[in-house]
Amino acid sequence: MKTDNKETITVETTINAPVEKVWKYWTEPEHITKWSFASDDWHAPLAENDLRVGGTFHTRMEAKDGSFGFDFGGVYSEIKINELISYTLGDGRKVIVTFISQERDTKVIEVFEAEATHSNEQQKAGWQALLDKFKEYSELSHENENLKGEF
Repeated sequence: MKTDNKETITVETTINAPVEKVWKYWTEPEHITKWSFASDDWHAPLAENDLRVGGTFHTRMEAKDGSFGFDFGGVYSEIKINELISYTLGDGRKVIVTFISQERDTKVIEVFEAEATHSNEQQKAGWQALLDKFKEYSELSHENENLKGEF
């Protein structure tokens, strides 16, 4: 994807959970705070999400030792439940997240416009680390929900 001649980067993963659960884990603030950080020495103490076209989202990401933190947020431009989320970040870059149902699994593909501060490799590694954390959280949560449902 190229938008306005800006270079884009793609990250993706396949999650062993149905798309309805993956969507829930991606969009609900109580879940976002459990996965929206790239490594275990970081956390996301705050997440707000108004999931509608024109709605905003905001996640605070911080190092657990308090040495650094930043806000990640934007405005939604397109929402197709269980299929697609498109938004514009605070700095004007565009992001598209696609959710593809594959029987019992869900493929998540994020395409985002690169920024000029970090190399494309650094950006791809950072966004992939977040997506990997999301996969880990989603699969564990889905498994735990299934176990609870069996009793």
